[in-house]
Amino acid sequence: MNSLTLLAQQTPQNWTFAWIVALGLFIALIAFSYGTRAGIIARATTKAAVRQPLFFLLLLICSTILLVNVFMPFFTLKEDIRELKNCGLATLLVSGLLLAVWTAGNSISNEIEGKTAMTLLSKPINRRQFIVGKYIGILQAVLWLFLPLVLLLSFFIFYKVGYDQRETSAEISPWFERVKVMGMSLQWPHHVRLAAVSQIIPGVVLSFFQVAVLSAISVAVATRLPMVVNLVTCFDIFVVGNLTPLMVSQGEKVIQSEFVIFVARLIATALPSLESFNIYAALARGGTVPPAYLGYCLVYGAAYAAATILLAF
Repeated sequence: MNSLTLLAQQTPQNWTFAWIVALGLFIALIAFSYGTRAGIIARATTKAAVRQPLFFLLLLICSTILLVNVFMPFFTLKEDIRELKNCGLATLLVSGLLLAVWTAGNSISNEIEGKTAMTLLSKPINRRQFIVGKYIGILQAVLWLFLPLVLLLSFFIFYKVGYDQRETSAEISPWFERVKVMGMSLQWPHHVRLAAVSQIIPGVVLSFFQVAVLSAISVAVATRLPMVVNLVTCFDIFVVGNLTPLMVSQGEKVIQSEFVIFVARLIATALPSLESFNIYAALARGGTVPPAYLGYCLVYGAAYAAATILLAF
C-alpha cells in the first residue's frame, strides 16, 4: 500500500478555522487596496510587476519545468509523485522570490535613484505608506504568479497519479467518481487523485509565507542599496536561512566549540528560520501539515516581516 492510498484513507482534518482566516485576510487585503492611500501604491506596483516581461518569462519557464517533471523519471521506486510535488513547490518558491526581489529593485531602488519617489512623497503620501504600499503590491504580484502555476501543478499531479499507475501496471484510478450530496448524484474528483493534490496546499501556503518574509527583507534593502546588491543579499539570506538549524545542530554535536555555537545561534536568531516553511519531510512520509502549524508559521512570518518593514521605515 503506497503513501497515496494511506493519505486517501486518513481522517479529514478540520480546516474550517483555516479557511475562515484565509477569507479574513483576503477581505482585509481588498479593503486595504481600495480603501487606503497605500493601497493605491500597492495596486500600481502590482500592475507594473504583472506587465513587466519577467512575469511572463517566469510563467513560461516554470510551466515548462512543471510539464517536463511530469514525464521525467526520478528513479525513486514508485515515489515519482512525491518528487513532482517537491520540484513543483521548489519551482513556485524560486519564481516567487525572483519576481519579488526584481520588483523591489525596480519599483523602489530605481524610483529612489531616479527621484520618482520624491514626487510621490511630496504629495499627501508619507514614507510609511510608500513602503507598505510597495510591499503589499509585491505580494499581490506574487499571488498572481502563484495562481496559474498552482492550478497547473495541481492538474499535473492529478494526471500523474494515473500515469504512474499505468506505468506500474496497477489499477488506474478514474478521474472522477460519483458522490451523493443532499440526495443529488454529483461527479467528484477521485479520492486518491484528490488526496495527492490536496497534500501540496500547505506547501503552497508555506512557500508564500517564505516569499513574504524575504520580500520584506528585499524591500528594506532596496531603500538603501541598488538591485544587484539586493539580489546577492536576498540569495545569501535564503541559503543561510534554510541552513540555520543544521548549523546549530552541527555546532553542538560535531564541532562542540563555544564560539562556533554562539555564532551559529546568533545567526539563527537574527536571520529568519526559513527551514520552518519547508514541508519536504512531511511529503517524504506521505503525511499532511496540520492547520495549527500553518497558523504558527503565519504569526512568525508576519512578526518577522513587520520588524523588517519597520527597519525599512
